[in-house]
Amino acid sequence: METAREVLTTLARRYAFGDLAALCEAGAAGLPPGVAGEVRLLCSFGQRLIDLDAEDFGLPERTGDPVVDAHRVPEDLLARARASRMPQSAKEDTRGALRTLGPAYALLLEVIEARWRRREMAALVAAVHIAAEYLPLLAWEPVLGHAGDPALLPESVSGPGSRFGVPAENGRPRDCDLTRPERSAAVRALRVAREPGPGWRNYLDRQHSTVAAALGRCATSCRTPCDVVTRLAPEVRDALTERCRLAREFAEGALVRLRHAAPVGHGFGVPNPDEVSDAWARTRRSLGRQPLGRRAAGEVRDYPLAGLPEVFSAAAGYPIVPDTLLRDVAARLVVMLGT
Repeated sequence: METAREVLTTLARRYAFGDLAALCEAGAAGLPPGVAGEVRLLCSFGQRLIDLDAEDFGLPERTGDPVVDAHRVPEDLLARARASRMPQSAKEDTRGALRTLGPAYALLLEVIEARWRRREMAALVAAVHIAAEYLPLLAWEPVLGHAGDPALLPESVSGPGSRFGVPAENGRPRDCDLTRPERSAAVRALRVAREPGPGWRNYLDRQHSTVAAALGRCATSCRTPCDVVTRLAPEVRDALTERCRLAREFAEGALVRLRHAAPVGHGFGVPNPDEVSDAWARTRRSLGRQPLGRRAAGEVRDYPLAGLPEVFSAAAGYPIVPDTLLRDVAARLVVMLGT
């Protein structure tokens, strides 16, 4: 029969951070109080990571229990999480996922893999949906020099020949293919860096992903391109268009559409692993209709959704591989549980 410590170690290795913390709180672990508090705090951090609670990534962890909160998450783990954090004010020095989305997509890949191994398909589909929403910004990143940071975006997309973010009453909306929500989000993106914290956070919650879609449309399907893309050198523009088309095809693929059959979407069903695998196979076939999609599928990593890291890498224009942050948190927990 397994000992209590062996059960807890198994939970740590399965990233069952919430269950492990609850057992430690109940005293089932038989750990010294100080060690139990340290374990619970690190579990809180790990749960935030696997839940993709990005607004608090990299901040000092707080549970509300003074015994637990007397401990600190190791700084090396906090720093790695901070790279995927969305800054919660326009003036924060650390720009995190607004500087580059690479670390966030590496973490997404690790979370998707973890959800697959835990057979949590609804959470997996939700993570895939998040990845699809921001993929156009990942594609634009090499061109912008950042990941759509509103503090820097105006200098990259504004100007006399640009219609991006021009209010309808001042511009000529018939010459711009952006939808009404995309146009509204673009207008907001160019001024939100001057707003206080609540306005900034509201923009990130409600409109930042819409700006990603707007930029994707500018690069792929606008019938009358403006200076947002015409200012680019032909080879840069061609590569951008190819990356954004890949992002659009991924977002329209069968895997992302599964979200509407899951509780996080509009229905009550949850896809099973076979349905997820089938949807991913159909998505890969649709991606293969594009040159970049075919190249991305050429070398397939050992990954549950084979080829997904290559698709993200192709959209980014640089390699993205699954992070090891969850695994490293679990390894620290295993060491603590062995003390």
